[in-house]
Amino acid sequence: MRYENVCVEGFTCLLPPNVVTSEQIEQRLSPVYERLGLHSGRLELMTGIRERRHFDADARPGVMSAKCAERAVRMSGIDRSEIGVLIHGSVCRDQMEPATACSVHHAIGLPASALAMDISNACLGLLNGMVIIANMIELGQIRAGIVVGTEIGLPLVEGTIDRLLKDPNVTRQSLKLELASLTIGSSSAAVVLCDRSLSRTGTRLIGGACFADTASHELCAGGDSTLSCGDNRPQMSTDSETLLHAGVTLATRTWAELRRSLGWTNEMVDKVFTHQVGKAHRKLLLQRLGLREELDYPTVELLGNTGAAALPTAVALGVGAGHVTPGDRVALLGIGSGLNSVMLGLQWGQVS
Repeated sequence: MRYENVCVEGFTCLLPPNVVTSEQIEQRLSPVYERLGLHSGRLELMTGIRERRHFDADARPGVMSAKCAERAVRMSGIDRSEIGVLIHGSVCRDQMEPATACSVHHAIGLPASALAMDISNACLGLLNGMVIIANMIELGQIRAGIVVGTEIGLPLVEGTIDRLLKDPNVTRQSLKLELASLTIGSSSAAVVLCDRSLSRTGTRLIGGACFADTASHELCAGGDSTLSCGDNRPQMSTDSETLLHAGVTLATRTWAELRRSLGWTNEMVDKVFTHQVGKAHRKLLLQRLGLREELDYPTVELLGNTGAAALPTAVALGVGAGHVTPGDRVALLGIGSGLNSVMLGLQWGQVS
């Protein structure tokens, strides 16, 4: 993927107000820990996640996404009449149909000429949305677009805790498959892209690369688990260790293709943003790609794994903290269960 006419006008995020620590989760799971002879502190020790944030229990993805998208459009300075598509890219949606993008489109007052659609692909939905919008801009079909998504992880975390407390057959081995579910946090993120003739920042999306390893599609699977939980809260089962190594192997292949496509070497890369899963994933990923850890901007310690919103949230926070400077070559290193990997390269302009 190579682009000549696509700019990224900004990354925006909306963080939830409610903080839940790993210690609080383990306190609730103390009956399970005591029965299995486990010591408190292992959740943070194994994942590096000290806390995560959640929206209020009655929050809906579409409402949070509308707030985040509205903020993103205002910050971009792009007239709404120029926006030709809105994509909702998170795993979490308001309902099966219609697309959650429809309610967001309506809430922020986009014109009838702007398409509205949902794209869901595990932790890659927002990056996939960026690629779709970039392709439409490059083809001259639209002048600007926005991808937004909100991951609401509270039902998954609460449902996992309740199920573990009720299950007398939980073992140390079966508990490992639930570990990833306890790392989940919540966040909302949005990205505005436009034709370079509209851009005020000059931040160019130069291109990208993508690969799939669908033989690993069963390593992480989630969805409605009414039969096992007695309600419609989502559940997820993850073979974290196998997923870690399969994901990093796929990322290594994608990284090589990104560098080839863009003509980059590792030494030319100034900053990176990784998908925020846990400390072990981040460390191994950067080691295998040959990238220094200080190039990355980690958020997982305080936000947990926020799914498709994780990487764009990290970019928004990193830019706000001064991690990126004008002229930087920036790589977005996305990966999601399935397995799929999307990596994008940007040449940063003004820092908004």
